[in-house]
Amino acid sequence: MIKILFVCHGNICRSPMAEFVMKELVAREGLSAEFYIASAATSTEEIGNPVYPPAKRRLAQAGISCEGKRAARMTAKDYQSYDYLIGMDRYNISNMQRIAGGDPQGKIIRLLDLTGRPGDVADPWYTGDFEATFRDVTEGCRALLNLCKERRTRK
Repeated sequence: MIKILFVCHGNICRSPMAEFVMKELVAREGLSAEFYIASAATSTEEIGNPVYPPAKRRLAQAGISCEGKRAARMTAKDYQSYDYLIGMDRYNISNMQRIAGGDPQGKIIRLLDLTGRPGDVADPWYTGDFEATFRDVTEGCRALLNLCKERRTRK
């Protein structure tokens, strides 16, 4: 089983969007049983809160439900539990490495670095552009799924 944890600052916009987009992509490929996918925050300020309404609406427009998701915080134990810890921007990556105590196994990756246009997924909490975030997240998740499928066939 491939275990993926998506991480952003508060776990109410970008990382839950990535979590549920990835779950949808995996389901479309008939691979749900081969993946465990979750999301978490690097901060504590939103813990227990639901997905931010505009993010939830954008997912719903794509026919994707995130019902029941509540913000949770990444822990040091997550580093050992997951195969991939995927951050949305360079600040997330720095905080994830701090929480994990480093990244000796190279598991912490910035989502868009898996695509042909590396960089940060802009935080729609500040930009208000949930459409751009959804496009970035979808592109990154497709690239991550392709990476997982390639590595699976090599084993």
